[in-house]
Amino acid sequence: MAYALLIVEPVGQRQSRTETEGRVLYDRMLRFSADLKARGLLTMSQSLVSERAASRVHVNGNQTTIVDGPFAEAKEMVGGFLLLTCESRDQAIALAQECPAATWATVEVRELGPCFI
Repeated sequence: MAYALLIVEPVGQRQSRTETEGRVLYDRMLRFSADLKARGLLTMSQSLVSERAASRVHVNGNQTTIVDGPFAEAKEMVGGFLLLTCESRDQAIALAQECPAATWATVEVRELGPCFI
């Protein structure tokens, strides 16, 4: 089964770190991802750039609304994700507990499925 681990972090948290602190956390995530890949569990992982570079698009009939970030109402943002192939939800949750990001962010576990259900 496919699962996404979504790294949900407070907006602005990255800017509060020094470059050295950020590098240490990034290196921990790289090691974690490499371990998952070696175990045949990781399909893909990516970090998302700042919400300042994001846009929200909403279409209502013939009207399209585009709002560029940062989003004043947002308290959290998805900072990245890992796409996994797991045997069970329990395994995905166990991997989320191992994820270094769980010490500075929330790791949301989401099973993937068809978008039309």
